[in-house]
Amino acid sequence: MRKHFDFSFARVRRLVLALPIYLLLATALFAQEQPANPQAATATASAIEQGKFRLHKFEQAIGEESYTITADGATRVLKTDFVFTDRNTPVPISATLRFDPDFTPLQFEIKGKTSRLSSIDDAVAINENSVHIRQNKAERDEPKPERFFTIAGYSPTAVQALLMRYWLSHGSPAQLKTFPSGEVRIEDRGADHIDKEGTPLALERYSVSGLIWGRETVWLDEQKQLFAVVTTDAEFDHFEAVREGFESSLPPLVAKAGSDEMAALSEMASKFPGRQKGTLALVGGTLVDGTGRKPIRDAVVLTDGDRIAAAGPRSRIKIPKNATRIDVRGKTILPGLWDMHGHFEQVEWGPIYLAVGATTVRDVGNELEFISAVRDAIRDGHGLGPRLLLAGIVDGTGPAALGVQRVDTPEQAQQWVIRYHDAGFQQIKIYSSVKLDNVAAIATGAHELGMTVTGHIPIGLDAYQGVNAGMDQINHIQYIADMMKPKTPNPPEKPNRAQRMEAIAAIKPDSPEAEKAIGFLKQHHTVVDPTIALMEEIFSQSASHPISSFEPGVHHLAPELAAQVADPVGPADPLEPTLQAVFQRYLQIVGALHKAGVTIVAGTDQAVPGYSLYREIELYVQAGFTPMEAIQAATSVPAKVMGLDKELGTVEAGKKADVIILGSNPLDSIHNIRTVEKVITGGTLYDCAPLWQSVGFKP
Repeated sequence: MRKHFDFSFARVRRLVLALPIYLLLATALFAQEQPANPQAATATASAIEQGKFRLHKFEQAIGEESYTITADGATRVLKTDFVFTDRNTPVPISATLRFDPDFTPLQFEIKGKTSRLSSIDDAVAINENSVHIRQNKAERDEPKPERFFTIAGYSPTAVQALLMRYWLSHGSPAQLKTFPSGEVRIEDRGADHIDKEGTPLALERYSVSGLIWGRETVWLDEQKQLFAVVTTDAEFDHFEAVREGFESSLPPLVAKAGSDEMAALSEMASKFPGRQKGTLALVGGTLVDGTGRKPIRDAVVLTDGDRIAAAGPRSRIKIPKNATRIDVRGKTILPGLWDMHGHFEQVEWGPIYLAVGATTVRDVGNELEFISAVRDAIRDGHGLGPRLLLAGIVDGTGPAALGVQRVDTPEQAQQWVIRYHDAGFQQIKIYSSVKLDNVAAIATGAHELGMTVTGHIPIGLDAYQGVNAGMDQINHIQYIADMMKPKTPNPPEKPNRAQRMEAIAAIKPDSPEAEKAIGFLKQHHTVVDPTIALMEEIFSQSASHPISSFEPGVHHLAPELAAQVADPVGPADPLEPTLQAVFQRYLQIVGALHKAGVTIVAGTDQAVPGYSLYREIELYVQAGFTPMEAIQAATSVPAKVMGLDKELGTVEAGKKADVIILGSNPLDSIHNIRTVEKVITGGTLYDCAPLWQSVGFKP
């Protein structure tokens, strides 16, 4: 999860010749690679294949993987070293896979880190009738299936390469059991081509599901060698691997992955039960239209295509004969929700957002090619997901830098602002390593083109400087808290973790420092998306206060996700009381901002996918919002902030038909916000249960 803090060649034909496909694959696999020089001949004499993949995150080159396959008698051994550095943190993995010449695994070991935040230490041994599995210190045995493979997630890439060879040479089964856990589904999605120095290179594209949450896209060349993978890592951030020497092919492959994965979701969605289009009449429910007016009981909301034709008391609205009536008596009708801090890094977020009732999402940092393709697919009716508003990320050079959109000069600022503007982005997002003069250059250029600026407060700056330089909005409450820290004599030059946390816990929302900060933000009309639900997950979660105690959504997650957000085990953090105090202080600051009239918009920064939007809204009420105000922070307020309030944000005639139906009224209890049953977006009504199920969640 994203916790960024101080923390086109005709289709490659299938092989239908007399020789089994595994012979072709084996020939490719065991072709002797000639060493580049005589001295290397001895060192590589036993290697029957070796190679490198360049590793990328958000298309930024961050590491490499080197692998070697050697012969050991009748068996083969893959050894691979995979390492990258993500925002100054090394992420290394080593893996060994022993296998038969037909690619059947015999033994597998993997150890290291799968992201900055997660580790792995697994082993699998294949016996005559059973499979022995060790995951960390836990061991078990499972029956040995007829077909299977050993692999543990998205990395290393070379293991994925052997997975694809095994699948192709064993009949391309619809499903394939994997060890230490899981099951993969691989689908041939068609052919692409890239141009390499004027020579077209044919690639076959495959969709692979089950290694990560959702699907990834894999390309093989004409020799069935793995060429590239577009996936996500164990933080659910964009991750790509490409064969050495072909790094320039990544941007078009990333765009193709986005559009093709969206197409696959759209194909699935067309078969959802309960899906309805045309003129729809929601009859008999309680309408909370998002304007702040009193609820309308026994209401009718009439939609015609993607517009609301009428909304109000049933007694005043004539329902056309051609309308499909939907009885919503006892239920509540709300505007579609907004998530103002999304990172739509895989297409599975589309069904999740709709299932939770979010019909508009602002993505605040992504790969330009990927998110543009996804946005366009949804907009043009070729995908499944909410309306996307985009903030294009820029960063400066530095050890904590992210992505490839570098702004180290005013000229680069202008170039990226123009590129994002021309690509249809609404905002620019500042990340953590942009210098102050370049923040100002970005803001000036963006404002001249009618864009606004949001983001982090870069390292070494404070929010006063960021806003004075032209930032219109700020992501994350910790940057606001930093403005409010009490002044102390002789502060430590490099405070340790405990000192940093204690300084936040010591903030008083009614102190002179806090009042000065709140007044400044109000004077400058600064908009804040505090991501307070994420702060609760980071600071408040502990063994004694597990995430399941405050976020019931964790019980509904897909298995690949559940493992990432499981309740903590092991010894308690000695700073637990201080961390709890930090979260409570953040919550109080959100309340103080709202009370003073500073604009707050709901955003999640992923956290627990979908469900954290509910938690964000619940926490606003805990901070002092009324239920109506909390709902508006996720409906009408963000619509106004983004200049779309004439089209979106409320349930009124003439506006876009972004409507959700809840089983219970959240004005009675804000926790009823979790009872979303149906969603209308783009003129189509969906039942939420199939949306959840389509991405492995339990409704």
